[in-house]
Parts: sequence; structure tokens; C-alpha cells
Amino acid sequence: MSALPTPGTSPAAPGTYADLAGRVAMVTGGSRGIGAQTARALAANGVRVALIARDAEALAQVAASIAATGGEALAVPADCTVEAEVDRAVATIAQQLGPIDILAAFAGGNGMPVPTVEETVAHWREVVESDLTATFACVHAVLPAMIERERGSIITMSSAAARQAAQSNAAYAAAKAGVIALTRHLAAEMGPRGIRLNCIAPSAVENERMRTWTTEEQRRALGASFPLRRIGQPGDVAAAALFLASDASGWVTGVTLDIAGGKIMV
Repeated sequence: MSALPTPGTSPAAPGTYADLAGRVAMVTGGSRGIGAQTARALAANGVRVALIARDAEALAQVAASIAATGGEALAVPADCTVEAEVDRAVATIAQQLGPIDILAAFAGGNGMPVPTVEETVAHWREVVESDLTATFACVHAVLPAMIERERGSIITMSSAAARQAAQSNAAYAAAKAGVIALTRHLAAEMGPRGIRLNCIAPSAVENERMRTWTTEEQRRALGASFPLRRIGQPGDVAAAALFLASDASGWVTGVTLDIAGGKIMV
């Protein structure tokens, strides 16, 4: 990771939530970036973590890093846009770790800029599938067991692109806005069943993709455009996810939390 300056604030450190110990979490997009960091933070709090993504080798590496620090992690390769693969993953997790208490539905992230006049229907469908349909498929798969047990915390992943106009493509903005609407709808529907749903909407977060596409100088300039004068780190988002997963947020549901360094204020 680049040693970028952190004026104003430093990247968040995951908190400690004793109530999380012994619970089971499914983290999609768990092979790298925000998903991997969230999985590590959950495991550090005693959560048995299942990592879901398409890249089996990267998943295994994250699972090994968690095990090396005394945590418990299960790598389950799956494509979250394919209903049968999601259902199989959920069944595997239940069999090997136990019923899922926490879902962090973080798979997706096709936000590269595309002028709308150049947008194709095929690309639109691809982005909506990966960033909205995948979220629905994962939520849909875990809900029956959560309803039966009358407990559960589901955290979905939106984006600052859904909160205000940005340079990302239109399909991504629409899909991520759909995630927010889906989360609110289900929060109202599932609240009486003891299940909470909340959404996280990050702005620019440094990850492998950003480091590939940009220079350190460009990332410094981007960070300077935020009120808190830095770009986000995966740990900033993981810390928020940890709070929303825990009983510390027990009276919070239907919320979209902007992890955006002050870029989004609504």
C-alpha cells in the first residue's frame, strides 16, 4: 500500500465487539480490498468467516492470512451472479461453520467511467448483474435461515456514485442506487423478523485496482479534494461494517452510511 499522507484523520482501526464472538459471517467480494479487510476485522473479533469470490487462489490467500493470526476462515469460491452457486455456498457455510448470522454483501465494483452515449445494453446488464442482482441473490439466499432464527445483520455495499453525480458509468450509479433502495425496502420488511439491513456507501478507497490505474501523485491530489484531505482505506469501511454487524448498532436499520471523508453530506 502506498504511504499516502493522512492529514486530519488517520485510517480507522477496527473496533472490538465482544458480542460478535462465535458468530458466522459470509463476506462476498472477500478475495481483496474492502471485503478482505472486513473479513479480517470480523475474524479478529472471534467471528467464523466464510469468504466468497470467484478468484479461488486469492480467497485461499486471505483465508490463510486470517488463520495465521488465530482466526477461522473458510474459502468458498462462487460467482455471486449465479443463483445456484450462491445457494451452494450458503449450504456449504451452514454445514461447515453453522447458520449465517452476518452477511456482508460486498461483491461488485464495475464503476469505471463510460460516457453514456458509448454505454451498451450488454455492459449495462453486466454491471447491474454484478452490482445489484448479485446483492439480491446473496440476501435472498441467507434470509430463510435468518427468518427462522429471528436474527441477523445484513450489510450491503453501495457507492458515493449512487449519492451524487460522479465520473463512474451510469449503469454503476443506477445499480448502486438500487442497492440502497433494496436495503431500505428489506429493512422495513424484515425488521419485525429481527433482521437488520444497513448499507455502506464509500467514496474513493485505495485498493489494488486504484493503485494500478493511478500514480501516487494522482492519489495524493484526489485525497486533497476531500474535506478530510485523504482518500479512504479498506480499514475505514471495515470499521463501519464491524459496527453495523454488531449489537452496538442494535437499533439501527435501513441506514445508508457514507464512508466518504466528507465528500458526501446528506
